[in-house]
Amino acid sequence: MTQETAELEAAVAAAWNTRGAGAPDPGLGQSIDRVLRLLESGELRVAEKGAGGWEVRDWVRKAVLLYFRTAPMRVTNAGPLQFHDKIRLLDDWQRRGVRVVPPTVVREGAHIAPGAILMPCFVNIGAYVGARTMIDSFATVGSCAQVGADCHVSAGVVVGGVLEPLNADPVIIEDRAFVGANSSVLEGVHVGEGAVLAPGCHATRSTRIIDEAGGGTFRGEVPAGAVVVPGAYAAEGSRVSTYALVVKKYRDPRTDAKVELNELLR
Repeated sequence: MTQETAELEAAVAAAWNTRGAGAPDPGLGQSIDRVLRLLESGELRVAEKGAGGWEVRDWVRKAVLLYFRTAPMRVTNAGPLQFHDKIRLLDDWQRRGVRVVPPTVVREGAHIAPGAILMPCFVNIGAYVGARTMIDSFATVGSCAQVGADCHVSAGVVVGGVLEPLNADPVIIEDRAFVGANSSVLEGVHVGEGAVLAPGCHATRSTRIIDEAGGGTFRGEVPAGAVVVPGAYAAEGSRVSTYALVVKKYRDPRTDAKVELNELLR
């Protein structure tokens, strides 16, 4: 942690602990704005992988929440369309080295790494999208969600955000993962590196993930390299089946050939 981030963390903590007790510190807006600029540049992330695993920086998420208290409402025009909101939209995509297809919307405080491709999609404040990742048409990357490099988030996917509830962890999708069309990854679920979710998979913290290939059961985490499909299981003594995800196998060259065809588009 740098001296600057330590000072920003202290300012956010003080404001968070006194929220609701009158007007915020006049200098808080500048601290929050600096946090957003660091998030946009990728110098700061809500969650980051280190030697001991993923570290979630809860104070950064709190800074994003406090932004809604300090930022003024503003009018934004896009041609004949007008918006009234607190959060401005990112632009200057040529300088950032990102391919953006209209009408993509990316809110400030999000980091989009060079080489990423954004089809018509929505990326919320605090999110991180890694290099060469494609966010496909009508997909949503929620607030503070973390999507790694060389991923494909397919059309209609919902990657959940964490602004509510206050104690929620961010969704983490690691490098080289593939999330099939119309899937959803919510409530802080962690998708391991190289994992493949077939179209229509829905993962929450309580979704049972049955490893048919290697044995065992998971919740809240898709194993690295797992190839996952929608399924169901019958609880003992029940007459109905309950939704589940099933690990059918682990990634192999045949799987790679199916999910990496998008290199032609890149």
